[in-house]
Amino acid sequence: MKDSTWLDKWNERYTQEEFVYGTAPNNYLEEQLKKLNPGTILFPADGEGRNSIYAALHGWKVSSFDISEQGRQKALQLAEQNNVTIDYQVGELQTLGYHEQQFDVIALIYAHFPADIKSSLHQMLDQYLRKGGFIIFEAFSKKHLDYVTKNEKVGGPRDIESLFSMEEIKADFPNYSIMELQEVEIELQEGLFHNGTGSVIRFVGQKQ
Repeated sequence: MKDSTWLDKWNERYTQEEFVYGTAPNNYLEEQLKKLNPGTILFPADGEGRNSIYAALHGWKVSSFDISEQGRQKALQLAEQNNVTIDYQVGELQTLGYHEQQFDVIALIYAHFPADIKSSLHQMLDQYLRKGGFIIFEAFSKKHLDYVTKNEKVGGPRDIESLFSMEEIKADFPNYSIMELQEVEIELQEGLFHNGTGSVIRFVGQKQ
């Protein structure tokens, strides 16, 4: 993850005054959190904090991380505006000091890590989720490449390896009861960079 080009991309994107993915939470995350009692939740690749702030506003004890200091600054600004607190760290997952079974929920919302480490990061995150806890996941599917080719405004990675398949999710999270796993076409309206029709994988799993 120590790829300066990758880091520069996100710092540059989050330097804009506007919240580039908006300040409203992801629809799927909002829908799923309403089904659960608030507890401890982790947001990997949290960016500007729209999802973690929503969770904090609804009673969750929130931890989040990203590689972008600019993202953290925007998230803390949004937290202050909403009068909530979140524990937002900057750095790579293995350096952040989370401990086994710390969280009730891990929310992976468009957490598109570099292709060569995404599965190993999923497996690392699994250690931090308690038994009986939930993964909530939404990210672009491998079919999404066709959509972003037709409409750049929908956003998402341009390389197939960084996109997801249902088979990959099953392989990365083998010790989960699958509550939901589907590939769906959705309409996105999230700030400047997620606009239009895209293809996503949605997954909710309960750790066994």
